[in-house]
Amino acid sequence: MPVVLTVVGVRFKKAGKIYYFDPGENTLAPGDGAIVETARGVEYGQVVTGPLEVKESDVVAPLKKVLRKSTEQDYQQLLINREKESRAFQVGLEKIADHNLPMKLVGVEQTFDANKIIFYFTADGRIDFRELVKDLASVFRTRIELRQIGVRDEAKMIGGLGCCGRVLCCSTWLSDFASVSIRMAKEQNLSLNPTKISGICGRLMCCLKYENESYEQAREDFPEIGSLVVTPDGEGKVAAINIFKNSLSVELKESKIVKEYLCEEITLKEGQVRNCRGCKKEPAEQAGEETV
Repeated sequence: MPVVLTVVGVRFKKAGKIYYFDPGENTLAPGDGAIVETARGVEYGQVVTGPLEVKESDVVAPLKKVLRKSTEQDYQQLLINREKESRAFQVGLEKIADHNLPMKLVGVEQTFDANKIIFYFTADGRIDFRELVKDLASVFRTRIELRQIGVRDEAKMIGGLGCCGRVLCCSTWLSDFASVSIRMAKEQNLSLNPTKISGICGRLMCCLKYENESYEQAREDFPEIGSLVVTPDGEGKVAAINIFKNSLSVELKESKIVKEYLCEEITLKEGQVRNCRGCKKEPAEQAGEETV
């Protein structure tokens, strides 16, 4: 029998990843604050799932414990830390300018126990920031970490509005970045103009992934582009598909005219790479084959 553990899911920032902790003797429910021990020190987080039972194999070992349920005093300390982070950000900007480093400061985080301050930045390449770290450490008298992040993480931290007019998915609810490729835009018949399919981070929009699986499933009802078909007007080659209208654009063999037909009007010629579930199949004798 697999070992089952009782865990609670804790999130440390809005739209951040959910990490699992052992609640121990603490009674916790979604929405409660929790003080937990993490790899970078003691942190304040919010319970978002649980308590629930999971297999030990589904949890990243070692499973750390919740130290205690947060109190009003803990929440006030969190607000104080946020004010310190704002001041640290301004100091960080000044120090970066003093050292004339080609880097952009994006955000600052201070651990709940104030044992470490993390400065997040973006840069085109590797930066030698050793002197900057020493300078910051002399100002704040605590451990300093500078962490270089990518443009997608920058957009997640800063936030903003997408081309749809809504607040960025990554800064509101998207906890993980999925792999997005140009093939997804092609699959959905979108314009391949980079300005129309890229987010404010300059990368392909995450939302291209959302409906991609539905498009892939829908396309199984259609033949491949370039497949040979028989239409009411003669033979032709599939030039484009429209899954919403359940139709195909076919370039006719004789006239080279491109006409649109519904799937049920099309007969797929024998021996094509992909069968079209929405099209009729050409009979074997029509294809010039002998029947037994």
